[in-house]
Amino acid sequence: MGEIIKGLRERAKKQVRTIVFPEANDDRVVEAVDYVNKEKIANALLLTPDNLDLDLKEKFAIIFHERKQAKGISFEEAREIMENPLYYAAMMVKYEGVDGFVAGASSTTSSVIKAALDCLDIDKVSGTISSCFIMEVPDCQYGEEGVFVYTDCGVIPYPSSDQLANIALSSARFTQEVLEITPRVALLSFSTKGSAKGRWVDKIKEAVEIAKEKNSGFLIDGELQADSALEKKVASRKLSESDVAGSANVLVFPNLDAGNIAYKLTQRLAKARAIGPIVLGTKQPCSDLSRGCEVEDIVDCAAVTALRAHKKSD
Repeated sequence: MGEIIKGLRERAKKQVRTIVFPEANDDRVVEAVDYVNKEKIANALLLTPDNLDLDLKEKFAIIFHERKQAKGISFEEAREIMENPLYYAAMMVKYEGVDGFVAGASSTTSSVIKAALDCLDIDKVSGTISSCFIMEVPDCQYGEEGVFVYTDCGVIPYPSSDQLANIALSSARFTQEVLEITPRVALLSFSTKGSAKGRWVDKIKEAVEIAKEKNSGFLIDGELQADSALEKKVASRKLSESDVAGSANVLVFPNLDAGNIAYKLTQRLAKARAIGPIVLGTKQPCSDLSRGCEVEDIVDCAAVTALRAHKKSD
């Protein structure tokens, strides 16, 4: 484990946050919660259908019904929804002072994202709900000592140019605030700076322009092929000047197919650590998990969620 990833847990210990876990039916989650509490990485709360507070369930049902009745949700349906620990956890984060939730070990990404969308607030600065993975590739000369942020790998199947720009900016902010490294953001394509043409290339170019127009101050470039984004020698052959090409550490994929395939190939073939998916774009922090996650991945997601809660309170 590299210094950047090790640092996540140590930094989380400095100001302990309360993180709720709604999947007590998963042995990996139970083990991770025990470890998080033992090591004081966070104050980890494990929810089961039996330990949901009856008064809080009723309170959450009333609030949820008020928010959703215009969409046809009845009060009885709201009550039934609050029997789901996933929704109960999200409501704890929104209304009961809990700092974040981590789920997805036994729930689908769509279920976790839906609970977040239904219960949490959208961050107007981000404007787009997306996700990212922290990837740590062993013995790797690329990125930030082998550490990358991959995005979006779990939420938007075919993002528009505007959504891609928001994804790039959200992931850059995440990289700067949580990993505490300077983000160098590459929007990936099968083309490098006009080597190919077509509407897919045009969409990436437009996304880069939108991101830069927002005056974020981040280093962002595209469209770049993966080798141009990562390898300095290749970048020097394919384009003249770029603050990103050849040294990118944040990789923005053009669609969910590319992002999801890339992170899983990197994880399995390069024996990389994959922490996430971490949900971006909500005011209150939460993390999804891959259903193939290991205990240490859950622990690291807890640390990341705690660090994000700390940053939001600054």
